[in-house]
Amino acid sequence: MVPRYTFFDRVFSVRHSAPIAALVALAALAVSACSKDAPPPRPTVPVTVAPVQRQSVPQEISAIGTVTPIQTVAVRAQVSGTLLRVAFQEGDEVQQGQLLFQIDPRPFQAALDQALANLARDHAQLVNARQEVTRYQQLVQNDLATQEQFDQFKANADAAQAAVTADSAAVQTARLNLEYTTIKAQIAGRTGSLLLREGNLVPVNGATPLVIVNQIRPIAVTFSVPEKYLDDIQHFSALSRLAVEIRPSDDTTAVLRGTLTFINNQVDTTTGTIQLKGTFANADRKLWPGEFVAVRLVLNVERNVLTVPSNAVMTGQNGTYVYLVNPDRSVKTQEVTVGRSAGDFVVIEKGLTDGQQVVTDGQLRLVPGARVEIQRAGDSGRAAAAGGGGL
Repeated sequence: MVPRYTFFDRVFSVRHSAPIAALVALAALAVSACSKDAPPPRPTVPVTVAPVQRQSVPQEISAIGTVTPIQTVAVRAQVSGTLLRVAFQEGDEVQQGQLLFQIDPRPFQAALDQALANLARDHAQLVNARQEVTRYQQLVQNDLATQEQFDQFKANADAAQAAVTADSAAVQTARLNLEYTTIKAQIAGRTGSLLLREGNLVPVNGATPLVIVNQIRPIAVTFSVPEKYLDDIQHFSALSRLAVEIRPSDDTTAVLRGTLTFINNQVDTTTGTIQLKGTFANADRKLWPGEFVAVRLVLNVERNVLTVPSNAVMTGQNGTYVYLVNPDRSVKTQEVTVGRSAGDFVVIEKGLTDGQQVVTDGQLRLVPGARVEIQRAGDSGRAAAAGGGGL
């Protein structure tokens, strides 16, 4: 049988189907709106991390120093004459007592020979005068000569003795001048520019030295530190000899170590600094007089202190903080109390524990709760490029 619908059934069907359709439409709109308003999941941020670790940290003072030779000798001639020979090459290392220059010795040899001849002559006269004194002394005792005659011969003998003494001094002077014609190195060191060549007339104690010799093994580094560190320097130097570390200007990786050997006896009132000096063996000749070097004076070494890389510490409105990496790779901020710095590390006095992971690169792209992707240290440059625009 075919179903039949009354007018009432039609009216009921129309009245109830309209609200249901409206509800369906509203639900569809709501789902569509929710799908548009929901943010996409936040991408992970590439960062580099480092562990909080305990280590020994030196207490040190940094400064800029100047390499200076321990000894410098400006070689000058003490006699005048023609320069016959230069026995070294410019820039050679010479040993103490090594021949450097030879001045023409012939005039000085002649002067020595003359002084020796005068000494021999006057010595012969002295011998004769003393014999006369002895003879006349006997004659006076036997009343065969007068006292006046004896006194005259005794005066002659005294004059002859004085002449011999003068001649002996002249011989010593002539011999010394002859020795001065041979100029030797007074210290071991490296020679500088040769300022007078063979064949030239050498002046006596000229204003310009013949050559300058600098001792470079060992060598010194002079530097100055603020006077506020003087008490600590004196305290720790009384306990043990302090270490001085430097980096040569031509090598950013090598560290040369020496010892503190000099503390000046007064503070510079103009700069408020105290001058110090360290001594270095310089066996490989890396240090050269006149160059500037970065200096670190190590006062003390603190053992077993918490440290993090210095680039992990950020500064905010509430002080210093770091980003800690949680086990689920999310991050959170952690306020820390920072002590002194030591090279690439800082000492953490409060806020961290040993073994925690802190972010060292990529902090500018982080917010608390963000998830991170840990990069290797060598990938830090790529991580920075990946998030250069920030959040």
